[in-house]
Amino acid sequence: MRLTVLGSCGAYPEPGRACSGFAVEESGHRLVLDLGYGTLPRLLELWPSGPDAVVITHEHPDHCADLHGLFRMFHYGKRGRLPLYCPPGVVRRLQGLEPEVPLTEVFDVFTLPGEWKVGPFRLTGADLPHFVPNAGVRLEASRVFAYTGDTGPSPELAALGRDADLFVVEATDRPGDTSGLLMTSAGAGEWARRAGARRLMLTHFWPGNDRTAAADAARATFGGEVLVASEGDVHAVG
Repeated sequence: MRLTVLGSCGAYPEPGRACSGFAVEESGHRLVLDLGYGTLPRLLELWPSGPDAVVITHEHPDHCADLHGLFRMFHYGKRGRLPLYCPPGVVRRLQGLEPEVPLTEVFDVFTLPGEWKVGPFRLTGADLPHFVPNAGVRLEASRVFAYTGDTGPSPELAALGRDADLFVVEATDRPGDTSGLLMTSAGAGEWARRAGARRLMLTHFWPGNDRTAAADAARATFGGEVLVASEGDVHAVG
């Protein structure tokens, strides 16, 4: 299983970066996980014909804005159909951008949370706390990969990342946030430790935050290897 980072910013992209997005490959199957601002051009550099399946954790545009561009690419390019796994709010938001064209012309929609067989993957969605419904995602194939989307602290995180080879956890560290619906770097490390994950990757950095400091804070609570998501980086999962 191989992971490519398409975007690592939360809220809006910093110069030269993009918002949330990851490309996952296993046995020739290509799955994209979140398509925030600026991720689609990076995805198409990697996979010019597009992915085999799309998973979107929630409807905030820093996680799904470029899904609209992918829809138009498949619709106008007559490229066939794509399975889309997401909470219902994602479909409503996307349909608002294209009210004249049924999304079902391109997407076969499967609701998250839930459990599905997607190519070689067993995909499990978990309901995690955020400002809107958010589905954390666990992919099991030759390796185990887990991704939180956006979340506050929750016991569900320990189950989502249980014994994962790589647990990708948001580390927004938003200055002044007291909502309990976003994660800190130290919190990301703590939940990865509770999950027994082998490695932790931090992502969804608030623009302007010090990523080195974020990694140091996570190492203090996790104790294992901490990676920092950065656009274009490729990682073996496991």
